Amino acid sequence: MNGATVRSDLVTRLLRIAFGCAASLAAMPLLAATTSDPTAVADCVTGKPIRIGRSVIELGFDHDAFVVGAPAICEWTVQAATAVATYVGKYPVPHVHVVLEAIGGTGVRGGTTWPDRDTGDRPYTEIRIGREATRADLQRDWMMTHEMVHLAVPGVPRTSHWLEEGIATYVEPIARAQAGQLAVEQVWADMLHGMPKGLPADGDRGLDRTPTWGRTYWGGALFCLVADVEIRRATHNRSGLRDALRGVVAAGGNIEQDWSVAKVMDTGDRAIGGQPVLAPLYARMADAAAPVNLDDLWRRLGVVADGDGVRFDDSAPDAAIRRAITDASVAR
Repeated sequence: MNGATVRSDLVTRLLRIAFGCAASLAAMPLLAATTSDPTAVADCVTGKPIRIGRSVIELGFDHDAFVVGAPAICEWTVQAATAVATYVGKYPVPHVHVVLEAIGGTGVRGGTTWPDRDTGDRPYTEIRIGREATRADLQRDWMMTHEMVHLAVPGVPRTSHWLEEGIATYVEPIARAQAGQLAVEQVWADMLHGMPKGLPADGDRGLDRTPTWGRTYWGGALFCLVADVEIRRATHNRSGLRDALRGVVAAGGNIEQDWSVAKVMDTGDRAIGGQPVLAPLYARMADAAAPVNLDDLWRRLGVVADGDGVRFDDSAPDAAIRRAITDASVAR
């Protein structure tokens, strides 16, 4: 279906592996998120809908199914919703139904989002969670935020599915970092190790014509990273991809709408002051391989590999851009 955002369990598991969650997150300290609305969490625990601004999240789950308990499940959901709302300026849809399916084992195992399903009149997300999942599992999880980012992206033609997945892959960790839920070092370490998976291989015909797993997820994320940096250079670091996406959401763009890619790009460019960044970048990368020199990009941003992690070079030419991308103080 044109614009439908449907991801298989297999792809979701592969994406989790690609992020290196088991290895890299285990080495990182967990951050206590401070952005949860206690009223929203309390309402959720008592079975009421979660309200984020003017939006309503109906969270359906068996309160007795998870060892971690309903308060932790509700807090995790509210944290994800708050991170996404902060990044795009508001929660992206008026009403969404989120169902948590209890399965054996631990951890968060997969997620899928539809423009509508069962309800027929609102977006629907399903997340699978192990009954033995711990609070640490929830704090480390990226899937709930990833699925909620999908709500902020209009459905585009199937040939450009990479745009939907790329935005969700790129924005999720940044939104969590800005909300105090993920270490900034972890964001850049994951990008450093993940972005090469999105580079064009021999025979690549561009993002719109090479629907491989790597180009769909990480190629889309690479487009977003390049766009973010180019927007910030063009606007003297006053705007970034966040502002372009806020413009899309403010114009009514979300998962409930089907847009052309041209409309997404043009709307985003208008939101950053009419700077022609997104539309020309799409023209450059859609139908041609358009390789990105990642070594030079990391050098200019001041992202330096340090074992499995990174260290930052604040004397790098674009170090201020790197800081702005994840800086919570500019996310408000």
